[in-house]
Amino acid sequence: MKQSIYSTGRVATLILLTVFLSSHELFLKTDSYFLGQNEEAQVYLFNGTFDNSENAITTDRITSAGIKGPEYDFEPKESDYYENGNVTYLRFTTGDSGTYLAGISTLPRMIELNAADFKEYLEHEGLEHVIADREEKGIGDQLAREKYSKHVKAVLQVGSSKTDHYMEELGYPIEFVPLGNPYELKVGNGIRFRLLLRGEPLKNQGVHISCRPDGPDPFAEEVRTQTDENGEFTFKIHQAGHWYVATVHMAESQEENVDYESNWATLTFEVAP
Repeated sequence: MKQSIYSTGRVATLILLTVFLSSHELFLKTDSYFLGQNEEAQVYLFNGTFDNSENAITTDRITSAGIKGPEYDFEPKESDYYENGNVTYLRFTTGDSGTYLAGISTLPRMIELNAADFKEYLEHEGLEHVIADREEKGIGDQLAREKYSKHVKAVLQVGSSKTDHYMEELGYPIEFVPLGNPYELKVGNGIRFRLLLRGEPLKNQGVHISCRPDGPDPFAEEVRTQTDENGEFTFKIHQAGHWYVATVHMAESQEENVDYESNWATLTFEVAP
């Protein structure tokens, strides 16, 4: 059985991955974020990019999973998950009308990269400050051992009633918290988020934002921004579709045989035309 949102994680599993896999983001998605009351539904994990999942997430890696809504607190059982190809699905049935929040966290894993691959990975993720720090310390030519985990959320709208469950803090190591209900948005509105690292606002952290608009063209250019002194950022909704915010936080680790710890976060939602 998976642990609840409020449970602690299990012991990390060590594996060796390629640099290609290390740069995968994880997204919690659904075909439509607008659901009916008491409706059978599912959300699914994309591990790779927002548009393509490279491999499924096995259930033994999943922790702190749950879906919250009005008088609704769903804690998945093993039988609620299934894999199909490179995608992991979670089945559930909605309850009363309201704004729901779904979340899944993964257990930490290890990766060891040579200096060149690690630098390429950091450049790809916009972590130039880590590159600069390694060069300043004279370790830019050394391998790196990194412990990473990923923490994903999705905001769903069930029925027509709007509730404040989208603001729930799930206690993940890093997480996005919307400061306004995404389902009260119209195209042209702005929305503000707060980014938390271990429950505290994370300032000056790079964030990237994108959407997949309704219509024939599935792609939209990714926009990068940065959190302010309060760990907050705002962006404008310029079109309807499926939206996401994402970030990677990396810091030096004091843990034995671990050089860096990274925590990845994404949050997805939908804006109606």
